[in-house]
Amino acid sequence: MSVSIDVAWKSLNKHEEELCGDKVEILKTKDSDILILADGMGSGVKANILATLTSKILGTMLYEGADIESCVETIAKTLPICKVRKVAYATFSILQIFHSGEAYLAEFDNPSCVFIRDGKIVQYPYEVREIEGKKIHEYRFQVKKNDCFVLMSDGVIYAGAGSILNLQGWTWEAMAEYTLKCTKKTMSASRLAMMLSQACDELYEEKPGDDTTVAVARVIERRVVNIFTGPPRAKEDDERLMHEFMHMEGKKVVSGGTSANIAARVLGREIITKVDSRNPDVPPMAVLEGIDLVTEGVLTLGKCLKLLKKYVNDEFDEEFFDELDADNGASRLAKLLIEECTELNLFVGTAVNEAHQETELNFDLSMRQNLVDQLIRTAEEMGRTVAVKYY
Repeated sequence: MSVSIDVAWKSLNKHEEELCGDKVEILKTKDSDILILADGMGSGVKANILATLTSKILGTMLYEGADIESCVETIAKTLPICKVRKVAYATFSILQIFHSGEAYLAEFDNPSCVFIRDGKIVQYPYEVREIEGKKIHEYRFQVKKNDCFVLMSDGVIYAGAGSILNLQGWTWEAMAEYTLKCTKKTMSASRLAMMLSQACDELYEEKPGDDTTVAVARVIERRVVNIFTGPPRAKEDDERLMHEFMHMEGKKVVSGGTSANIAARVLGREIITKVDSRNPDVPPMAVLEGIDLVTEGVLTLGKCLKLLKKYVNDEFDEEFFDELDADNGASRLAKLLIEECTELNLFVGTAVNEAHQETELNFDLSMRQNLVDQLIRTAEEMGRTVAVKYY
């Protein structure tokens, strides 16, 4: 079994602080995915520096294949010492999931990971190792499809303390049960992270008493999305492009009117345009047998990119997901790339659109290429593996 992970995280800054004292790092190695959540002591600038240093050191060393002892030892020797408490303090959780299905989790002073499998909360046995005077909880196990992990900073289990929940705060058990309840509605990492973060914010009455972060990892199988946009420079390449495009595994998307006409002609099938007056800002979609999604080109890609960039910039909330669930080409494409894609293959034609050649819109090729370049960068920032072929 070759597994992949769907990862997302959300942070709330402590009330009246501009910087968050928690930091999440997501890394991909040749044979694994790594998720790191570090929580710096205190709040504000100092905590942000401590958390950033910790996550970057751990990430860089683990990426290079270092063992946990070397990582912790380096952190203990590198972090500045607090003059008051006399400790260099940042807590952390590290989750590494190998493509083979093996997994490793290490926790130092962060609340325990919530692990959900088959609709139940699972408690895994762990070993305690002392490294540089720090007690590390280590877990080793095998994952399977749809397993869900939630790493958190201690701001999560303190949510509501002193206000809604009196002195107790949101206990780990209550938070785990709420997570389980949420997974019955959605298994998307981004939606789950949003729901948990929103619950914390409500418990804090929108004035978080501590930096609060949830990081969600969900085990999924490989999911491939293929996008064909723009006609090839040479007309004789139409059939070659379509042959290569149609023989790829995964979902098929055609973006652009001319591209859709090429696909219909080569496949010998009819395009049916879906007229929808509900959203005049996004051009209508079309239906073509054998293709999962057919959209207009430049405008739709531009609006799709806006949604993807909001997602990358951690700007996803209920309103964002309402827009993502809308039935238009831009939202449908963005949803596909956010929730149903681990690998993206782009088939990009480099001909200038004939319809624009004699007009002031002769920038079509450069505009489309610019959007494709942005899509590549944004998809990579989302952790997707991207391959591009030009024709």
